[in-house]
Amino acid sequence: MSDQLPHRPNAVLFDWDNTLVDSWGTIQAALNMTFEEFDKPKWSLDETKQRVARSLRDSFPVLFGEDRWEAAKDSFYAHFRSIHLETLTPLTGAYDLLCALRENGTYIGVVSNKNGDFLRKEAEHLGWTPFFDRIVGATDAANDKPAADPVHMAMGDSSAPQYENLWFVGDSVVDIQCARNVGATAILIGDEITGHSDAQNSANLDPDWHFADCEALVRVVKTFTKVL
Repeated sequence: MSDQLPHRPNAVLFDWDNTLVDSWGTIQAALNMTFEEFDKPKWSLDETKQRVARSLRDSFPVLFGEDRWEAAKDSFYAHFRSIHLETLTPLTGAYDLLCALRENGTYIGVVSNKNGDFLRKEAEHLGWTPFFDRIVGATDAANDKPAADPVHMAMGDSSAPQYENLWFVGDSVVDIQCARNVGATAILIGDEITGHSDAQNSANLDPDWHFADCEALVRVVKTFTKVL
């Protein structure tokens, strides 16, 4: 990772959970209610952070087996739907970061492994939908992160130059893998990389840039505004 600051992006794609909003407690609660129904051990918050990164359609067949994962999916979604809006909390600095990027005229999108319907409802609930050019969630594209498909969907009809300096901002190994798969600059938000246990290959999974939180990144983005 270089000591120099990243260049002004043409486009920025964000992960959602625990990059822009704090949802670990909600995810853990919905998972543990599902685990209880299926006689599986509950996860601590730390276990949840390390084991949740890939989309449900990629992870649940492994967790619950091919014969039970769809029933477990329905159970999880029911539990999650009942609590996710009331517990939704923006991370400190996230709103200011989105404002600063929008003021720069930056193309902004979301690529998340959260169910697309839940994702868009949460963005609408926060009043953030106008910030984003595209919001892409799990199952919206042919394949989920870390595949390139949802990135291409999120970029939409964006011109090729926007790919030339594209940031992918997230908190997990899967986000870094996704950035690598599309040639984007991988920017990590938070104290640590989550989803280590889900990584198939630990090589080349260090981020290009690491910021403690959204507030730290927004200070960099505002320097771009000053020089334009």
